[in-house]
Amino acid sequence: MSEENITRITLDNKEYILIGTAHVSKQSAEQVKEVIEQEQPDSVCVELDKQRYESVMNDNGWRDMDIFQVIKQKKATLLLMNLAISSFQKRMAKQFGIKSGQEMIQGIESAEETGAELVLADRNIQITFSRIWGSMGLKGKMVLLSQVLAGVFSQETISEEDLEKMKSKDAIDSVLNEFSESFPALKRPLIDERDQYLAQKIKHAPGEKVVAVLGAAHVPGITKEINKEQDLKKLTARPPKSKLPKIIGWSIPLLVIALIVYTFITNPDAGWQQLLSWLIWNGSLSAIGAIIALGHPVAVLTALLAAPITSLNPLMAAGWFAGFVQALVRKPHVADFESLSDDVHTVKGFWHNKVTRILLVIVFANIGSALGTFIAGTDIIRVFIQHL
Repeated sequence: MSEENITRITLDNKEYILIGTAHVSKQSAEQVKEVIEQEQPDSVCVELDKQRYESVMNDNGWRDMDIFQVIKQKKATLLLMNLAISSFQKRMAKQFGIKSGQEMIQGIESAEETGAELVLADRNIQITFSRIWGSMGLKGKMVLLSQVLAGVFSQETISEEDLEKMKSKDAIDSVLNEFSESFPALKRPLIDERDQYLAQKIKHAPGEKVVAVLGAAHVPGITKEINKEQDLKKLTARPPKSKLPKIIGWSIPLLVIALIVYTFITNPDAGWQQLLSWLIWNGSLSAIGAIIALGHPVAVLTALLAAPITSLNPLMAAGWFAGFVQALVRKPHVADFESLSDDVHTVKGFWHNKVTRILLVIVFANIGSALGTFIAGTDIIRVFIQHL
């Protein structure tokens, strides 16, 4: 058996065998099967949490999704980003004729076949996202989103030889050092904290021999952190929500209303000018966002009418109403949910699938409304100052 990509650690008379994998590598899946069958471990740890485990094991999970519930729970943007990020791995997996996450599936299957206890060793993905988002400023969030989307929609291919090189520790360390310089706030919750969490879960896995199936990027960190005791409670705490967005969210509409009312009292003509600016900019830009998403004309009209009202209430958003209408008039069929994982491979697929089109209508109508609020708000202040 080749020892390449395998790290062996002995600690307190317990043996840990870490397999560094690439998530879309056929060789990785084959190596996982070979190692577990030969080592016959007491436990097999996989780099999954419960949510991703269910996603990996349930190919038909999309069929059960209620798009109306997604809209009501305000999870449209999060779902769209999850689909966008996963599409990159799925595209590479398709290129190599292997299911994304096959090495994790192999670890799960081999654990069952050998009678080893399966341990889901990774931190909850929502907690990781929450800690990433909470640690970044507005500029960092915008740069991150733009780079994620650029990577998702890039049609660049990668050779299997390059993919195997990605699993070497030296290459991974070098990438992470670069990553740390570009996004120091992102590397900590995404890599460092998960190294600590994974190390603790692996260390306390049952039995005297433990095999861990991991992305190669985590192996160096886990090798270092497994010698320490980690505070899982601290690592799973969600960052406190800032009150600033809520304060700003209510301050802007209250200021807009106050300025328009005051201007109406002192100069009705200028007040009508402000009100018209608010209606036109909010409604038209939100409608344009829905059009960009190829929304149904009724959904576009909904965005046009809803945006000037919803922009005055931080608890509502024009995109939710437009998306709800889009879902009603262009209700997704079972086939749309079944083809979702394939459609997200391309930009065309995102716009073609009825499910993702609903999500795009929500997101783009909201972006348009936000731009409209900024432009109209600036114009209202300009008119107010002019007629003081």
